[in-house]
Amino acid sequence: MYTIRVQSELRPSWAGWFADLTLIADNGTTLMTGAVVDQAALYGLLKKIRDLGLPLISVNREALPLSDGGD
Repeated sequence: MYTIRVQSELRPSWAGWFADLTLIADNGTTLMTGAVVDQAALYGLLKKIRDLGLPLISVNREALPLSDGGD
């Protein structure tokens, strides 16, 4: 799981550009949250953000909860 914050309030119509992420716009920024399968996918996502001219504020990797081995 990653959270990526960009400097711009993206409208819901941008969700198609970032299909696997949840976009939350607030106070001049947008928080993108979701699973990124590997480093190549992360770099592709960051390249897309760069190509769209969105100023990058932060990228954070979130810890996934540990499985207890049950269903």
